[in-house]
Amino acid sequence: MTKQEKVNFTIVTLNKLYPTIPIPLDHKDPYTLLIAVLLSAQSTDVRVNKITPLLFARADNPYDMVKMTIDEIRDIIRPVGLSPMKSKGIHGLSEILIAKYNGEVPKKIELLEELPAVGHKTASVVVSQAFGIPAFPVDTHIHRLMYRWGFTNGKNVVQTERDAKRLFPKEIWNELHLQIIWYGREYSPARGWDLEKDIITSTIGRKTVLNDYYKNKKSR
Repeated sequence: MTKQEKVNFTIVTLNKLYPTIPIPLDHKDPYTLLIAVLLSAQSTDVRVNKITPLLFARADNPYDMVKMTIDEIRDIIRPVGLSPMKSKGIHGLSEILIAKYNGEVPKKIELLEELPAVGHKTASVVVSQAFGIPAFPVDTHIHRLMYRWGFTNGKNVVQTERDAKRLFPKEIWNELHLQIIWYGREYSPARGWDLEKDIITSTIGRKTVLNDYYKNKKSR
């Protein structure tokens, strides 16, 4: 298979498996999505979706959020981890949104990245899912699968994002990055991986990855 044929196979397979794509984090607007994505760093979407209703019941907009103290925010979000940094970030970015953007979330990645506790991946998710602007946020699932599929060298997420954007058509980035995340969770996880269920990797996977899988399977 050529590289392009592998790309096409991946797109077709993901479209068959995920014709409709659920959004992992519960939210109702760009602000609540921004907060949910920020909270999801080094946590799980399931845990975040349990905490955000409690937080948003108190404050689902920057004006209400700044009325809370950082400690009050921290007490609510503690179960998602990294609560000292995240609570400061949430309070700080809410102040900036009010001061600079009339309480609205900006639509540009570079402006979002200027906000406290907002990195490139968080900014990319927000512009993609809240505003429909093409972006390719790379999380651990995408980083792992792009390497397993031989689409990137796996050195770092910056390179993985660059390679993904080069290989896949821009008009499907927003759907595709979510499809890959769901596929990674269901069929190609980091732990407990069963290659027989992983049709994409077993069909187009990097030879060294497949060889390592079978070698490790034999040694068990």
